[in-house]
Amino acid sequence: MNISSIFKHEHSGITKKETYKAYRIFFGTLVSESRLRIINLLRKGKKNVSEIIKELDIEQTIISHDLERLRRCGFVVSEINGKFRYYKLNEKTIKPLMNLIDKHMSQYCIHILKERGRKR
Repeated sequence: MNISSIFKHEHSGITKKETYKAYRIFFGTLVSESRLRIINLLRKGKKNVSEIIKELDIEQTIISHDLERLRRCGFVVSEINGKFRYYKLNEKTIKPLMNLIDKHMSQYCIHILKERGRKR
């Protein structure tokens, strides 16, 4: 399978180097603990910035920057309702992906944390 074939036909001119840059952007989005906390909060339903700040106790500037990164990478979508902008997970791709990640972590990664705890 050609690595570039994972992208839709409109990206057919993408190089291998660009493909791996896209992977880094995607997985780099998941490296941030605050972004992961936002993602997990939004798994419960849509929230506005004030609600996210209150629930996660993270500074507004960090939340705003993280939401922008999540939005640009397609992890979240936003909608305006009255005077508030609400954010929710991308139901089509990210919500099922997070469920798959949870399943994978519980099977293959959680034991590493338990092993580290016993070594201390």
